[in-house]
Amino acid sequence: MADRVHSKLLRSLTLLAIYLGIAYLWPAPAGIRPGDWRLFAVFMATVSGLILQPLPGGAVVLIGLTAAAVVGGLSIKGALESYGDPTVWLVMAAFFISRALLNTGLARRIALIFVRVFGATSLGVTYALALSDVTLATIIPSNGARSGGVTLPVVRSIAELYGSLPGETAGRLGTYLMMAVYQSICVSAAMFLTGQASNPLVAQMAAQQGFEITWTSWLVAGSVPGAISLAVLPRVVMWMAPPGIQRTPEARVFASAELARMGPMSSAERILAVIFVGVCGLWATSGWHKVDITLTALIGCAALLVTGVLRWEDVKTETAAWDIFIWYGGLLRLGKALNEGGVTTAFAKSVGAQFGDAGWVWLFAVALLVYFYAHYLLASITAHLLAMYPPFLALLVLQGAPLGLVVFAFACFTNFSAGLTNYGTTPSPMFFAHGYVALPLWWRVGFVCSLVNIAIWSTFGFAWWKWLGIW
Repeated sequence: MADRVHSKLLRSLTLLAIYLGIAYLWPAPAGIRPGDWRLFAVFMATVSGLILQPLPGGAVVLIGLTAAAVVGGLSIKGALESYGDPTVWLVMAAFFISRALLNTGLARRIALIFVRVFGATSLGVTYALALSDVTLATIIPSNGARSGGVTLPVVRSIAELYGSLPGETAGRLGTYLMMAVYQSICVSAAMFLTGQASNPLVAQMAAQQGFEITWTSWLVAGSVPGAISLAVLPRVVMWMAPPGIQRTPEARVFASAELARMGPMSSAERILAVIFVGVCGLWATSGWHKVDITLTALIGCAALLVTGVLRWEDVKTETAAWDIFIWYGGLLRLGKALNEGGVTTAFAKSVGAQFGDAGWVWLFAVALLVYFYAHYLLASITAHLLAMYPPFLALLVLQGAPLGLVVFAFACFTNFSAGLTNYGTTPSPMFFAHGYVALPLWWRVGFVCSLVNIAIWSTFGFAWWKWLGIW
């Protein structure tokens, strides 16, 4: 207990030192007001707090937002204004819909249906669970809820069907499934605006640069490179860690038995299925009817509440959603304030000056690789985005790089960089903790899959985006 208190105190003092060092020892760039520079110091201490975690993330951001109002030149009204931002409520509404998907069992039913259809081989099981995650990623912004609450229990159950347990028998099937499915869910997070909770932050940052991202435009951009990655990665993992069991007919039998045990779709599931399809359909066609996607999500929530599929108690107790509401809204405001104060632009100009006449292509390639592999040092996609996305975006745009290419490349690469380690995003420790994969193998697979993803997205992906006119 004493060691834990000492560790938290040390981390808290580290955050204070970061603030004081930036605010009072590091000279502010020319043209940056003292208040904006102190705000930058608060922001960096807050992002560092998300990494060091002396307190839960929401608490760290709330303290940072309060500090911004005290020393960063923001009024209290200005500091809190992002809690009314539609993007924040889009994420909240998606979380509430995802709670209904989990509570009714519809999310599990979707996963089992895919396994029943495609699960005749170990490769087919991986594809089935990847497809179920892709389906759920259209509306569930929590990769932890999708994979930890739905996919992971199915993976463990299928491995145990074949007597594959942590230890000597892990290699029969469990080792392969754990790694192949995990690498797949990192890709599905990159394919949708709702694929991961911090993806809408990217849309906000891009909008500040004048590039609009919609749910449909992200879907279209991520579809081709994402589909190729999802097709290739399970085969790469199979080459590196081939399972002892290749044929898995019992997986289909298991899925059929579980579906039979669940029985026919309940009335709640049928109502939810209609609302699920309706919300996704309206999101996909928002460019035609111009209904805001946040309003669509809230209409979906209202329909679930009116029909009783979602109870108000479910909304009140959805702690993950309310936690995100605090840190997401707070970070959104701090990021906007830094942009308004010109801090990110000043950083871009100072870094850009170091590269002289180097063309944007060379700078883009180097920056993207540095940005990607920096995730070895991070345990949060959100912290990665907040710390590095805005300055790299500003720098490359200043150097003449196509805005759309930079926006989507850095956004998507952030998500599948989580596949590098066993702590790269929320689901990774969940998968690793089951004990099927040794740490050296997890890291080797993660590195090789990172090379494969980079190769796919920087060739097929960039070419696809060029054809779409994104750049």
